[in-house]
Amino acid sequence: MATKNKIGQGILNIIFILLCIAAVSPFLLLLSSSLTDEETLLRAGYNFIPAKFSLQSYEYLMGSAGKITGGYGITVFVTLVGTVAGMFMTIMFAYPLSRKELPKRTFFSFFVFFTMLFNGGLVPTYMMWTQTFHVRNTLWALIVPGLLMNGFNIIMMRSYFSANIPNELIEAARIDGAGEYRVLYQVVIPLSKPMIATIGLMIGLRYWNDWTNSQIGRASCRERV
Repeated sequence: MATKNKIGQGILNIIFILLCIAAVSPFLLLLSSSLTDEETLLRAGYNFIPAKFSLQSYEYLMGSAGKITGGYGITVFVTLVGTVAGMFMTIMFAYPLSRKELPKRTFFSFFVFFTMLFNGGLVPTYMMWTQTFHVRNTLWALIVPGLLMNGFNIIMMRSYFSANIPNELIEAARIDGAGEYRVLYQVVIPLSKPMIATIGLMIGLRYWNDWTNSQIGRASCRERV
């Protein structure tokens, strides 16, 4: 029995070693490519061992440090502002939808859900933001279109409010004289930190990885970088 356990553990170790190698290999290939001469790289392709050693890539990076720093500065700013604004709008929309006493609650919920099923398409969306809202060549083009408020996030937040915030707790706060904003910020939000952190992470990652909006505001980015 002990021998079988050792054999099984050895097989698992080999599998995990192979998985680690597969995970690390792309980074090693990237490092090797950065140390390879550009002409050699185009001619011979990628290799784990540089065919012709060169620091040309790093010289270019050092010479373009200002542009790279500016680009990352814009990315960090857009991510922070977009995440905070997106969280604010998501919470302010989701909380009323979670309250059963909201008039026409079903209509507004369906309106949010409908946006998850259909969209105007790439070209109409681009024309709307550039010709109707005139966000082209502005920093707003990196923040507003498509990312500032998401129907999926609103539904998730609404469901969390409905399922995890007891109505009795909200009613008790109202009896004590708290208004809707005070109930939201002093009762609901403190009890919803796990979902807020999750939605905030999702919004932040979408802003950090986004490239679609930069096609609308790319002239603005080029000027700032």
